[in-house]
Amino acid sequence: MATIKKKKLKLKKGAYILFGILIVTITSLIFGIKYYKDYKYKQTYEYKLINIGYSIDNAKQIISKVNDETINYILNNPQNDLIVDFINEKYFIENNLDNYLKFFEKQNDETLTDIVAMVNTHANNKWYEVTFNTDINLKEKMIVNKFYALNKEYAPTDLKNISLDYSYGNEGDNKLLSYAYDEFMNLWQAANKAGFYLMVTSSYRNYEEQESIYNERKEAQGERKADQTAARPGHSEHQTGLVVDMTSKSEPIESDFKESKTYNWLKENAYKYGFIERYPEGKTYITGYEPESWHWRYVGSEAAKVIHDENITYDEYYAYYIEYKNK
Repeated sequence: MATIKKKKLKLKKGAYILFGILIVTITSLIFGIKYYKDYKYKQTYEYKLINIGYSIDNAKQIISKVNDETINYILNNPQNDLIVDFINEKYFIENNLDNYLKFFEKQNDETLTDIVAMVNTHANNKWYEVTFNTDINLKEKMIVNKFYALNKEYAPTDLKNISLDYSYGNEGDNKLLSYAYDEFMNLWQAANKAGFYLMVTSSYRNYEEQESIYNERKEAQGERKADQTAARPGHSEHQTGLVVDMTSKSEPIESDFKESKTYNWLKENAYKYGFIERYPEGKTYITGYEPESWHWRYVGSEAAKVIHDENITYDEYYAYYIEYKNK
């Protein structure tokens, strides 16, 4: 009997030891897993961003909207709420983040939306200060402005004459690229049906013609004033063959066109045929030009609808939807 009792005691003691080992093992595992998770979390961008002062919500926004390179740039600089504000701007381009911040320091009276627009379109530089080659392979989506230029030799090869029924001047004075011409005629017919008779005052110009116009204004008004109303040679959209300056038979004077019913109709309907008002009011800080209610550019119906619906310039559209999205 004594032997049996001793065996039972040994079994109980062994069970307690095993149970104790099991408890220690489980506890060690729990703490080990917790320690490992804590260690892993401290390696995350979320932890690192919070550690330098960003809220957890802001950290999550940053992580969801930018790539690793931009996050590392943010981590290597002091916490700045402006970064989150810029990231949440609709047309934010992350490669421009540093330029947004630098430009804000110089122009902190501008809205963040305007700063994003200006940096994206290079308008944070002086006009003509930097120059890029226009990508003519983009056809109707090419951009020509005070930063993007065509070379002297560029000339469209498929131009169609605009009839004197729809244009001023002499036969053959006004031309458009064939596909832009076709859409212009569709626009003309729609306007005519609505009771408006569109008339083209100017369209395609080659490099030399633009050079002559610009030099005349520069000589008469000085360079600064000339740059507000005329493009330098190579920087004129007229050289693309995609532009019509137009008024109407009832409102033939360009300076008066803005107040006309024809202009209001164009603002509401031209985009349906791929044409946009290229230099709208209130956008001189982006386009570099005073408003020109008569200057209409063909960009295709898809781009024109976005520009119309989002109330942006072609410069902004190009920067975000072509230059940035295609990188």
